[in-house]
Amino acid sequence: MNLMNVVEKEYEKKKDHPKFNSGDTVTVHYRIVEGNKERIQQFRGVVIQRKGSGLTETFTVRKMSGNVGVERIFPVQSPFIEKIDINKMGQVRRAKIFYLRKLTGKRARIKEKRFIQTNKG
Repeated sequence: MNLMNVVEKEYEKKKDHPKFNSGDTVTVHYRIVEGNKERIQQFRGVVIQRKGSGLTETFTVRKMSGNVGVERIFPVQSPFIEKIDINKMGQVRRAKIFYLRKLTGKRARIKEKRFIQTNKG
């Protein structure tokens, strides 16, 4: 067994984040420390990639702030992440949607996944 896997299993903490993939619109509630004050900041955007596995797994969220695109990389196992909310589940064909960086306006929209609910009863 690989020594790194043993060390990662020892330090891994189970977070109960929902399952999300690239193309999903998420809100990340992130704890920020400024001096001796602490606050929670929300970062809402589209997940453009998930990368890595185990303790080193990260995801990149992209949002538009005015006319400027802002991307932020979050470690999944970060103790500063309070919670992750899924706002929309997107339907994309790729795992890494970097082509979204070049698109603007209506072209930058992502098709939303539709779920059919069946009532049994």
